Amino acid sequence: MSHGQPKAVDIQAALAPLPVLRNRRPDTPGPESAAAFARLAETRDGAVFAGSFEGQSPWERHRNGDELVQVLAGETQLTILTPAGACVLTLKAGMLTIVPQGSWHRFHAPTGVTVLTMTPQPTDHSTAEDPT
Repeated sequence: MSHGQPKAVDIQAALAPLPVLRNRRPDTPGPESAAAFARLAETRDGAVFAGSFEGQSPWERHRNGDELVQVLAGETQLTILTPAGACVLTLKAGMLTIVPQGSWHRFHAPTGVTVLTMTPQPTDHSTAEDPT
C-alpha cells in the first residue's frame, strides 16, 4: 500500500473543529465516538488518530500489532490486561506507552484527555466487564 508523498500534519489544526466526546461510556455508539477523532495519517497496517474525550472507553484490542498511545493534554488511566493481570498506567500530557499486540485495554479519563494513537487495524471492541 502506497501512502504517497511524506507530509507534515498540524495536529492542533486537525483537532480544532472536532467536538470533545463528553461522558464517554463503553456503550457510546461508534459513530459518536468516531466523530471526536481525526485520522491524521495512514500507516502500513492502520492509521494515526487524535481526539479528545472524557469518561471511559470500551475495551479494545489490536490483533495485528502494537498500539502507540501518547497523551497530548489532560490525563487518563489506561488499563491493559496482561497474562500477569491488569496493569493500570496513569498517563499525563507528554507521556506515552505501547500497548502490546492483542492486549485488551481501555481508557478512563474522568477529567478529560487528548490522545494521539498509532493504531493497527482491525480493532476489536468489547463492553463486557472482562473481555477475556
